Amino acid sequence: MEKDKPGLSGRFIQNVVLGALLATLFLLVCRLFAPFFTILLWSVLLYVVIDPLYERIVSKINLNTKVGAILRTLLAGFFALASVLIVLVPLAVVVSQLYIQGIEIVKNVKSYILENRETIDAAYRSGAQFIFDLTNGMVDVEPLDVNNRLVGFIESNVYNAFRFSGLVLRDTAFFILGLALVVFCLFFFYLDAPYLSSLVKSVIPIKNKYTIALVNKFKEITRGLILGYLTVALIQATLAFIVFSVFRVNGALVFACLTFVCVFIPMLGGALVWIPVGAARILSGDVAGGILLTLIAGLCISLLDNIIRPFLLKDRLKLHPLVIFFAIMGGLALFGVNGLILGPLIIVLFLTVLEMFFKEHHIKKRKVNIEENNNDSE
Repeated sequence: MEKDKPGLSGRFIQNVVLGALLATLFLLVCRLFAPFFTILLWSVLLYVVIDPLYERIVSKINLNTKVGAILRTLLAGFFALASVLIVLVPLAVVVSQLYIQGIEIVKNVKSYILENRETIDAAYRSGAQFIFDLTNGMVDVEPLDVNNRLVGFIESNVYNAFRFSGLVLRDTAFFILGLALVVFCLFFFYLDAPYLSSLVKSVIPIKNKYTIALVNKFKEITRGLILGYLTVALIQATLAFIVFSVFRVNGALVFACLTFVCVFIPMLGGALVWIPVGAARILSGDVAGGILLTLIAGLCISLLDNIIRPFLLKDRLKLHPLVIFFAIMGGLALFGVNGLILGPLIIVLFLTVLEMFFKEHHIKKRKVNIEENNNDSE
């Protein structure tokens, strides 16, 4: 009997076409959901953190009755709205307070310049003479009306700040729409979580036990990250309260609460609070106290953040602090604010999937313990 000639079989062609069609549709689905990625991400994060409380309350309701079903729907709506408000209200308070502080500092700087014209001019002339002497006359700084230049610079920046505020107000509609979408997503997450979860599990082409493990790992890491960030924020707010109290800053508790929220802002963090406070102290005439306050606050509040955060997250994520540090930094570089969660989450999920791959293919790998090096060195 003659063997089949090598060539492309009809089944192979069908598989290639079906695979290409599946890949194309998958990319289109990703493109459809891409504009709403941030909304979906933070909706999921809020749901994962608050859902245990929601489920505890719902478990006490008889869902087999019409009254129970209505109560469950009302609870889902209440939790969806409350989940957004617990983030939105503190954020709105912080933004308004920072804006008020910024305007007040600009006014103080302007008045300080106008009241100390001679001192500023003398300092400028001394600096210009120092540069002239240092360079043997090669660099001669032109005389400037320093005071008017500084005042003009400040006023132009105040104008830009108000202009920026106008842009923010112009985009308020989009911001409100985003919040409405988050509430909308959360409502259906609370109401139909089992169905949505089964839908996700059904479209992931891996064994069901691995899918369940990934979903559980995602929930575990998400809760661990958010609780870890909240712990770091609480520590920094406490340090801020202590520092501000020692320097007898009026409203130390208010500034500590502002610090608690601002530490979640990438790159700037608590500096949004302690820099204006230090600048206000300097402009009030206490130059030495203001500089000392700024240095201590920068060390205790912001600098320690990069040290405290990885170590506090270490036990929750089961990762080395150095890995966590670069995961957060890389996440911020790639995804912005979302990177605070996505950076460490991607690393942990990658290691989880890698472990599943080794298990599926019976590849034995030696497990690495964070404390291993310490034990080996003893």
